[in-house]
Amino acid sequence: MRFVLSVRSLFLALAMLAISAASSAQIGFGISIRIAPPELPVYEQPICPEDGYIWTPGYWAYGDDDYYWVPGTWVQAPEVGYLWTPGYWGGDGDAYIFHEGYWGTEVGFYGGISYGYGYFGRGYEGGRWDNGHFAYNRSVSNVNVSISHNVYNTRVENNYTSVNRVSFNGGNGGVNVRATSREEAASRERHIAPVAAQTEHVNTARGNPELRAANNHGKPAIAATSKPGTFSGSGVVAAKEGGAVHSAPAGSAGNAARPATQASRPTAETNRPNTQAARPTTETARPAAETTRPAPAVHAKDIPPVERNAPANTGNARQDQKYQQQQQKLQVQQVKERQTLQTKQEQDHQRLPQTPANQPKQQQLEQRHQQQTQQLSDKHTQQQQQMQQRQQPAQRQAPPKQEEKQKP
Repeated sequence: MRFVLSVRSLFLALAMLAISAASSAQIGFGISIRIAPPELPVYEQPICPEDGYIWTPGYWAYGDDDYYWVPGTWVQAPEVGYLWTPGYWGGDGDAYIFHEGYWGTEVGFYGGISYGYGYFGRGYEGGRWDNGHFAYNRSVSNVNVSISHNVYNTRVENNYTSVNRVSFNGGNGGVNVRATSREEAASRERHIAPVAAQTEHVNTARGNPELRAANNHGKPAIAATSKPGTFSGSGVVAAKEGGAVHSAPAGSAGNAARPATQASRPTAETNRPNTQAARPTTETARPAAETTRPAPAVHAKDIPPVERNAPANTGNARQDQKYQQQQQKLQVQQVKERQTLQTKQEQDHQRLPQTPANQPKQQQLEQRHQQQTQQLSDKHTQQQQQMQQRQQPAQRQAPPKQEEKQKP
């Protein structure tokens, strides 16, 4: 119940935001940790499944106290003319902060990281948009010409066999590259956040134990896939060579992940008064700090995925598998509902161009989209809670451990 109330309170705060901010660049959530991400593994790019799909390279993400590999995959561009700017890790003093990737009309800065297959540190050499169609550079991208007819050949100096497989920018041992003025300009243009298929792809990777660095030692068995979320079958490629996995710096403490936005907190903490009487004054200042948090979702494409329930542990493997299948089925259904609403909302925007004459109608449209998004988010949250409640009785009835049975 507390979780539902917190979600509703976030959406209530949405009414205080300017509606025009909804179309601005998306703000990515970053985390900051003390351990450098592993090196990039070497793998072959799977063949492009269909026209209009753009390659998004694999990378190391962090969650549940360990790095895990997010396989590279082909993703359909959300709009004609849009390209993918990969996310990247950046060294910030004694910590590493992840900068989320995004879709835009130009490829922005991604840390100078050589992800391969067109992403060699600057821009994208794997293809380009041409008269509303995406053309593939066959010297870089693995495409089937019987499916993808828009192709060309341009040799690129950089290649993925380079010995430099460092996966982060700055810091100790990182890539020493800074953004150009053009890349900085691209970062300020209109962006589209990762599409629902990409978000689900990341969630699936996070839930796969084989993709954790502690288990694969930098050489994931699923290094790339032909389509997002498809982690089995002929389109799955394993890493040919692994990368070094880093350990925590000697004598370091607090290596757990923390929000990147909290990096400045220690400075603020030193300004607290030493007396108890002054505490109410500092408490009243907290709401102002809260307003700097990223804005809640306005449209369906901005809805963050509902937090997954912990795996069932009833002691009955068959029952646990049944619950897992139910959870996966619910997730697929929720992704489909988000995509359906996203498509409908985008069609609404296309029918009502943003012009001064349409501003009153545009505001009404945004309010309606806000209500639709809130209802869908609440629905998905309630579904997750209901599923968890159905599983909890079975977990409480799990058979006692063997040693407990032997007690007199």
